[in-house]
Amino acid sequence: MSEQAHLLDDDRWQGNLFDGTWRKASQTQDVNEPATGQSLGTAGVATADEAKEAAKKAAAAQRDWAKTSPRERAAVLRRAGLLFEEHAEHISEWIIREAGSIPPKAGLEAQIAADECFEASALPTLAQGEVLASNEDRWSFARHKPIGVVSVIAPFNFPLILSIRAVAPALALGNAVLLKPDPRTAVSGGVVLARIFEEAGLPAGLLHLLPGDHTVGAAVVEAPEVGCVAFTGSTGAGRKIGETCGRLLKRAHLELGGNNAMIVLPGADLAKAASAAAFGSFLHQGQICMTTGRHLVHEDIYDQYVDALAEKAKNLPVGDPFKEQVALGPIIDDRQLSNISQLVEDSISAGATAAAGGKADGPFFAPTVLTDLKPDHPAWQQEIFGPVAPVMRFASVEEAIELANASEFGLSISILGDVGQAMAIADQLDSGKIHINEQTVSDEANAPFGGTKDSGNGSRVGGVRHNIESFTETQWVTMRGDIAPYPF
Repeated sequence: MSEQAHLLDDDRWQGNLFDGTWRKASQTQDVNEPATGQSLGTAGVATADEAKEAAKKAAAAQRDWAKTSPRERAAVLRRAGLLFEEHAEHISEWIIREAGSIPPKAGLEAQIAADECFEASALPTLAQGEVLASNEDRWSFARHKPIGVVSVIAPFNFPLILSIRAVAPALALGNAVLLKPDPRTAVSGGVVLARIFEEAGLPAGLLHLLPGDHTVGAAVVEAPEVGCVAFTGSTGAGRKIGETCGRLLKRAHLELGGNNAMIVLPGADLAKAASAAAFGSFLHQGQICMTTGRHLVHEDIYDQYVDALAEKAKNLPVGDPFKEQVALGPIIDDRQLSNISQLVEDSISAGATAAAGGKADGPFFAPTVLTDLKPDHPAWQQEIFGPVAPVMRFASVEEAIELANASEFGLSISILGDVGQAMAIADQLDSGKIHINEQTVSDEANAPFGGTKDSGNGSRVGGVRHNIESFTETQWVTMRGDIAPYPF
């Protein structure tokens, strides 16, 4: 890939942080490949003090960026999108090795990253407000202005998508960005974006790369220059960020966990349903907030469904996605692997049965199908974040709706079967996203994304209207031809 060597294969990012230029970090860490444990390089790691200083620099740079013409900002975003396309193969390789992704998933991330930039490139030239009616003899306007500095905190599972989907629109709308990727995917969730925008000609100081621990996360939330935080991650961490932002009167966009239900209606095509179910539960080893975590199957087809899904699970190849053609790669680290194993073991001890899988092998966890579940079993109640498909039967539509809604999460729900019946069910479900005759995992750059209940505070990113609302402040402006008369 010599033609792409200038993007990630030189040493400019090794051990460094980015603020428009690459500078030596005070701390570093190895970039590890979860499938093998091999070191892929050395990433710079920020400190809380460095994050606070970055916020000051970002605020200073943002003032000039907000004054640039829409044409200039749009051009940077278009160039970034083209660069994501040009370097898609090279970027995908990093996502495969660093995040343990299979090639199709990694390729999807690279393509969606380009799409996010192209979508964002349209934002600067869209209407930035509206003319309002007024009872006074004046003109009245509402206009959108950049927030200033936006902090983006992204997780490891879809490291590129979950960074760029906030970074791109925030920059396009005139903001500066502090980007804190998960340290486990500091390259594919951070360095890649920094290099792309560096090559795209983004002015210095507008994008700061700050991988780090929870103290860095706290710093990019609490820094007084930051006006908005876009966080994707666990519900526990999101709740803390939301509390902090509430206390500091800052805007918080929280996309959190999920324990997503798939409702399989009587009469559904079993072969297609099992395929959708396997994809929904096992894609990227189940390490997706939208993963199908609860399978609700009508009692008339329950046994056949379990058999078909278990057969899928037993025949899906598992291994190193960089070296083999597999359907599932490694779990991101030992801590997550242990958590998956414990949830499965606890549920089996409580009476559940493993119809397929149930065990770890090195850094890999076998695709698992659990049956004989009860609502209080850990694998049914909790977000597993692993390749586990818990299956429960239902007797009536009313029972299915009750079971689907009986979760602290409300991110994504799938309904498979008759469309008319599915539409009636959909109207009674509490979820940020509903997919009829599709599985639960879906995302597009132009679509709103978010959840209800413990899955977050609503659809905050994605789509033109939501991105403008998310990353700008609305200001009221009035204007008269002469100074208004007053009775004082």
